[in-house]
Amino acid sequence: MYAIAFDLGTTTLAASLLDRDTGRRCALLGGLNPQRRFGADVVSRLEAALNEAAAATTMTALIRTELALLAERLLAEAGVAPQQVSMAALAGNPAMQHMLMGWPVESLARPPFRPSHTEGVTVDAALLGWRFCEQLYLFPQPGGFVGGDTVAFLAGCNASGRNSPALYLDMGTNGEMVLDDGTTLWATSAAAGPAFEGGNLRHGMPALPGAISEVSLDHDRLRIDTIGHGRPQGVCGSAVIRLVALLLKEGIIEGSGRLLPALEVGSPLATRIITLDGEPAFVLYRDAQGQVLVSQHDIRQLQLAKGAVRAGLEVLLERARIRYDALQDLVLTGSFGAVLAPADLKTVGIFTGEMVKKCHFVPEGALSGVELALTQPDGIRMVDRLAARFKVVPLSGTPLFERKFFEQIDFPA
Repeated sequence: MYAIAFDLGTTTLAASLLDRDTGRRCALLGGLNPQRRFGADVVSRLEAALNEAAAATTMTALIRTELALLAERLLAEAGVAPQQVSMAALAGNPAMQHMLMGWPVESLARPPFRPSHTEGVTVDAALLGWRFCEQLYLFPQPGGFVGGDTVAFLAGCNASGRNSPALYLDMGTNGEMVLDDGTTLWATSAAAGPAFEGGNLRHGMPALPGAISEVSLDHDRLRIDTIGHGRPQGVCGSAVIRLVALLLKEGIIEGSGRLLPALEVGSPLATRIITLDGEPAFVLYRDAQGQVLVSQHDIRQLQLAKGAVRAGLEVLLERARIRYDALQDLVLTGSFGAVLAPADLKTVGIFTGEMVKKCHFVPEGALSGVELALTQPDGIRMVDRLAARFKVVPLSGTPLFERKFFEQIDFPA
């Protein structure tokens, strides 16, 4: 029998078809969340759902249809009949899981920001209008905006087999992070916004073919590469972080986040700085058909995102009474594009020097955890036991978080 795993992200979607006997991945597909027309982030979509019942109904229909299409494409690619699929499992943040199921979202959008339930649940797939499987397992939602995708990320990392204290960071729209002190999984979510995934940026885009994913300097000569190695269509989150780190080192971006105008830059890179809407912008690529650039506004969006994530880390470590230098392991995941260089994360102020030494990247963090739940004999029970160890630390309205956030807005000196 076969199974289908879903990673339901705010910005991007991922799905895989699995042979449950061997654990082999038979096919893998990705796509964009069609709900983005109601807003790039979770808060915007929750507000849309609360303000208009039709919006909530539409978002539910959109995501059910899109996931069904992904499943049908997976089956067609692998030559597997729907009757051979015994089960599907899905992990997403609480808002995404609620909208998929059509559950009320009032408790998520208003204090105390709680999901309708925290345990994992198995439902009849026919309730969603799906015909490609019989049952759907929804990952546990520990609380607040810490949801099934975070549980899946840790399950996929085999958290119990790592040295503690360990830190797990998903640099997506919600900036989920978990600190494992060996007993408790201290978890929180910082509203980073979609900048890490290319959202809310002038020429930003998800990590899809055509996105600039690599940026480097070769003797003042800028070099770029795209996913698929074709003509640049936009820039994904990893390349924006890389570019900002480079320009900080070159003195072209100040610690305050100000991008210097061309007249103040004494290197050949000055030719890439133009004026856009009265502010400087840095051109990554241009040809007769157009250009791809990173604007001053884009840099501000990155500052807000990195400030929220770093402040969340500070609060989590303080709550667990653990120092940065005590961390034994740091695992990073996200849909931002190419693997991020830990040194760049230090340059922009997300990581400390100690964290850089212990960091490594895990691709498809949440999806791998969903796959584990479907292919291990005791996979779903393991997930439920893991979720029971979570202790959610709320950040909204917390004076410590607000103070740390404003401290971390600027780039390091």
